[in-house]
Amino acid sequence: MALGERRSERQQELWVATAKLPASIGHVFYDALNRVLRDGEFDNFAESLCEPFYKEGGRPGIPPGVYFRMIFVGYFEGIDSQRGIAWRCRDSLSLRKFLGYELHENTPEHSSLTRIRQRLPLEAFEQVFAFVLSLVEKHGLLKGKTVGVDSTLLEANAAMKSIVRKDTGEDWEAFVRQLAEADGVEIKNDDDLRKFDRKRKGKKVSNQDWQSSSDPDARIMKMKKGHTHLSYKQEHTVDLETEAILSAEIYYGNESDGNTLLDSVNTAQGNLQQSDSEAVIKEVVGDKGYHKNETLAKSRADELRTYICEPDGPNRRWTDKPADYKKAYCANRRRLKTDRNKRLQKLRSERVERSFAHVCETGGARRTWLRGLENNRKKVRLTVAAHNLGLILRKLLGSGKPREFAGLRGLLFSVFSTVQIATRRCHRLISSASSFHRLYCHRKHHPIRTSICTP
Repeated sequence: MALGERRSERQQELWVATAKLPASIGHVFYDALNRVLRDGEFDNFAESLCEPFYKEGGRPGIPPGVYFRMIFVGYFEGIDSQRGIAWRCRDSLSLRKFLGYELHENTPEHSSLTRIRQRLPLEAFEQVFAFVLSLVEKHGLLKGKTVGVDSTLLEANAAMKSIVRKDTGEDWEAFVRQLAEADGVEIKNDDDLRKFDRKRKGKKVSNQDWQSSSDPDARIMKMKKGHTHLSYKQEHTVDLETEAILSAEIYYGNESDGNTLLDSVNTAQGNLQQSDSEAVIKEVVGDKGYHKNETLAKSRADELRTYICEPDGPNRRWTDKPADYKKAYCANRRRLKTDRNKRLQKLRSERVERSFAHVCETGGARRTWLRGLENNRKKVRLTVAAHNLGLILRKLLGSGKPREFAGLRGLLFSVFSTVQIATRRCHRLISSASSFHRLYCHRKHHPIRTSICTP
């Protein structure tokens, strides 16, 4: 065989037969996902849902099923931006087959994804999430009696340098210059301004006085590592028995957990009803950030049993508070002392935190590339819907993501190879033992005769 040489510049052919175009054999994971969506008639549902928001007789647009699939790809491939999703779908042959595009057809651009998101209201995304939840119900992966609630901070697509005063609209540099002039400090250049800002006392940034000029819905929050960022709060309500996410809400970053607990649980119950599930939430498990007397009392009034840890602090006094607060507080404390609470808290710390790991870390949703509360709520509905679809595929294939499936396939291949090698060695040992046995039996029944020669 002769050595092939790569030509840097090659003249393109004018006509190419369709049969000569490279075809993808597909990906086992995405083929199974398409079967799940086809059996559930997802495309018919999406087209009937989005039809009122399109004009009759206009230029044919991107099918809604393709748009939703592309957002699902962002979760499964760990891509956080729409530009990256569009590039990945155009580059991969298996994803082209998953979306239903031939090699000579152009996949949607990232700008088209933005236009579709702006065209569809938030209610449409909520109905898509509820439809996926109904598919989870059909596969027996929805219980809904005991839920765990937790939240995490998301980095907004805005920088701290873009914050401005709410009252005057001036930026941080102009504000510091005014403080320097008031103190009689001469500022000649930017280095003097930074030195003065670094040494001055009482330097604080409050959400009441400052906001982002590029994303007014983002809030100034301190992250776990100590850095200050503009952020949102994402809160998950997870079925502790099946790990299905019943609701995923986006709130302002400075909203406390105790104020948003019941809103998330009520949203989860509404999603269960829209998915035609008969499950009713009876128990709520949370960490000490959700412990609030008013929230406990409202949960008790809604017939919800709470397992919410108590924060460290002095004993509470009930002289200036309603009697319902004390009853709910004592009932929650009594449940915290049971063995069931230990099991539920262990499940909460394991499965709710795992949902954030899947969605935010490996799912590419830790950083928000969209601005505004509504846009981020639209995005998180589809991302979490993809997570719930991954639960179905985990039941069918044993893995909930393509990379996990590739690792599982490699593990199975290595195990199969090891078993095959061990089988061959055992076969050789058995063959050698049987050969020795046949030789021994032959010599036993037919001994070797030797002749003695006499001189």
